[in-house]
Amino acid sequence: MLAVCALSMFLVGLDTTIVNVGLPVIGQGLGADTRSLEWVVDAYTVVLASLLIAAGALADRFGRRRVFRCGLVVFGIASLACALAPSLGFLVAARAVQGLGASMLSPVALAIVVNAMPDPRERARAIGVWASVFGLSMAAGPVTGGALIEAFGWRSVFWINGPIIAAALVLVAVFVPESRGQRARRLDLPGQVLLTLAVSLSVAVLIEGPRIGWTSPLAMTGYALIVATTAAFVRVELRHREPLMDLALFRRPLFAGSVLGAVAVFVALNVSLLLTTFYLQHARGWTPLQAGMVTLPMALGATLCAPWSGALVGRLGPRRPLLLAAGFTTAGGLCMVNLAQDTSVLVLLLAYLLIGIGFGFANAPLTSTAVSGLPPSRAGVAGAITSAARQVGAAVGIAIAGGLVAEVSPTGLAHASRPGWLLVAACGVFLFLVARVSRPVTDRN
Repeated sequence: MLAVCALSMFLVGLDTTIVNVGLPVIGQGLGADTRSLEWVVDAYTVVLASLLIAAGALADRFGRRRVFRCGLVVFGIASLACALAPSLGFLVAARAVQGLGASMLSPVALAIVVNAMPDPRERARAIGVWASVFGLSMAAGPVTGGALIEAFGWRSVFWINGPIIAAALVLVAVFVPESRGQRARRLDLPGQVLLTLAVSLSVAVLIEGPRIGWTSPLAMTGYALIVATTAAFVRVELRHREPLMDLALFRRPLFAGSVLGAVAVFVALNVSLLLTTFYLQHARGWTPLQAGMVTLPMALGATLCAPWSGALVGRLGPRRPLLLAAGFTTAGGLCMVNLAQDTSVLVLLLAYLLIGIGFGFANAPLTSTAVSGLPPSRAGVAGAITSAARQVGAAVGIAIAGGLVAEVSPTGLAHASRPGWLLVAACGVFLFLVARVSRPVTDRN
């Protein structure tokens, strides 16, 4: 059962980053500029982030296996539509539907695992495996995408989902029992609409801000709408009998720190991936496969360290893995702050290895910290919020990185990307603060 859930998480994570390395080729094929291409990634992550929590509530009410299977089917149909997309607008719409399907997989998979493993130690190890697979898939996306695009073209990054989904559907039918929440929550429709608007508006302003002007009337209107929808969301959630997002969870420093840490980790990862894609393919003229292979150390670092991180969390708690994640992420970002047109490939390989190791160490302790000390009835919601935070971080990272390089000539890409690498290092520094919050009480004393 854990393998089935891990397979679905591999699919969700893979499709978050596998497209990144192909964005320049997709742009050439569909006649799109860099800023428009950002929506190919963010249409998926915004919808996924917005609907994760509601999907968990639906699974509690209608059955986790049923919603899980529905998510696989929707994801598969949307992948087919992406592979056949005749235009950029069609591709962006299909990616949004992919995000809808993915939202039914991530929190439901975690809830299935938590429900099946009541022992805290066993659950911690399972969560470590779950988070490790997700982290591995995110880091492996560029390598996999580069190889597929080189051999079969950019549409193959969507065709590859077919066999994975078919295998998952068979395994779910055989190994995953049906389960429901002890007390099914009602769907908070006003909260869902407001959350979706707030996230979508925030990402839209980040993507379009450089084009329309950060102080233009249109941008000012966007800021006002973001503040208004966010305030309305908080007000609705505080008054709703069964809110979409349990804001009381944020009173726990452990939970609040893990959510903010998840955002930071995924901002760092996605800034790294997008800046790397355009720098290597536009500034240095490399193919998608070459660009993907250079990021292979990132995937290897995540692959080797993610299981180790899960084991450390089970034995020692989340603090030490988070400290390692913070140190390696910071070092990786600092390696790239002086990026130039002719920076040595060895420097690139070292930076990507460090960032991959940091990413590998981060996921398990953040997930474990989010749900630690909570009963199973609230652990599902906490896990869903943390998963949503990851996707918000991914969307924000793509928007920020795209804004840095969208209208820059190939010769200026290296210099233009330097603030992005400083941001990666800053995200690593922030993880040091999260690690401090996550220390056991005895450690603090």
